[in-house]
Amino acid sequence: MKIAAVTTHILQAPLSEPFHWAIGEAQTRASAIVEITTDTGLTGWGECFGPAGPAAAMVEAYKPWLIEADPLAGEKIWQDLYAAFRDQGQKGVPVCAISGIDIALWDIRGKHFNAPIHQLMGGPLRTEVRAYATGTYRTRQGDPMDYICEEVAGYVEEGFSAVKLKIGFEVSEDVALIRAVRDTIGPDTGLMLDANHGYDTVDAIKLGQQVEELDIGWFEEPVAPEDLDGYCAIKAAINIPLAGGECEYTRFGFREILRRRAIDYLQPDTAAAGGLSECKKIADMANAFGVRYVPHVWGSGIGLAAALQLLAVLPHNPPGRRPWEPLLEFDRSEHPFRQAIMKKPIEHANGVVTIPDGPGLGIEIDRDALESFKN
Repeated sequence: MKIAAVTTHILQAPLSEPFHWAIGEAQTRASAIVEITTDTGLTGWGECFGPAGPAAAMVEAYKPWLIEADPLAGEKIWQDLYAAFRDQGQKGVPVCAISGIDIALWDIRGKHFNAPIHQLMGGPLRTEVRAYATGTYRTRQGDPMDYICEEVAGYVEEGFSAVKLKIGFEVSEDVALIRAVRDTIGPDTGLMLDANHGYDTVDAIKLGQQVEELDIGWFEEPVAPEDLDGYCAIKAAINIPLAGGECEYTRFGFREILRRRAIDYLQPDTAAAGGLSECKKIADMANAFGVRYVPHVWGSGIGLAAALQLLAVLPHNPPGRRPWEPLLEFDRSEHPFRQAIMKKPIEHANGVVTIPDGPGLGIEIDRDALESFKN
């Protein structure tokens, strides 16, 4: 069996209302989808997190190393692709492109062996996973104290046991919103904070110290991802676990984070950090360091399915009668094609998501829907 074709699909759809976070704004949702077909007729699907156009261009650049390669030789292909642009491509878009390719190749392998990816990765430790709701983005109109509290109340009503709140704007404003959200959701619903690296170390510590008593699950991306010294200073100054990693890439990038114990919850994005092959290695490294692994998810249903396949095989750390279980980030913000491109959408039931158990990623792509969102 050989790879016969590699195709990229840039999907894009406008939002009904733009939304923003600490450092950016979205007016559309876009994604680079990777389709790999073999000479035996199998098709694998992957997704690249990050800017869709540059990611698609990088997938095209990797084609010479893919055509006629054995799709079952995933480790060799991963090493060949990484080595091809290693001098200039250790992080960022080149690795995002490798991620989408790697996910598609795992999808092919699962279909070839008629087994879900998690079975090929050692077998599942769990068949479902508890999800937390991600949303709470700012809009151009209205008072966040009103519409965000209404939004999180809806997540609790849906059955989610935890929600994540976007902050990173101004400390006193954010503290007031955090308190209002905690009052809205009550003491029994988990509350995590995500600053999208909108603070510096001084403001991150100031905010953390003011909300410590609110039982915050984690404080995500308090400062710039490159600022590991800042992470360590914040970790020493506040009694809230720190999370991050969606802007880091490969085992080589995560090695220093883990060595310095800068983060308590590691959040690689499967569609960015190197794909399923690499993220399993990163997860094993995190396990060895005793750091919790909660993948970042913010793409289409393909990226969501890939994250679920990995979540199925994450080991308990440590094993016990009631071990901590990894969580799924379940994006609730507007995304026109997240579920639309799949024949059977991945949904939650009372905040719990079943891990697909069909061959490969366990999903089927609706090609007509896919074509309708192509840019």
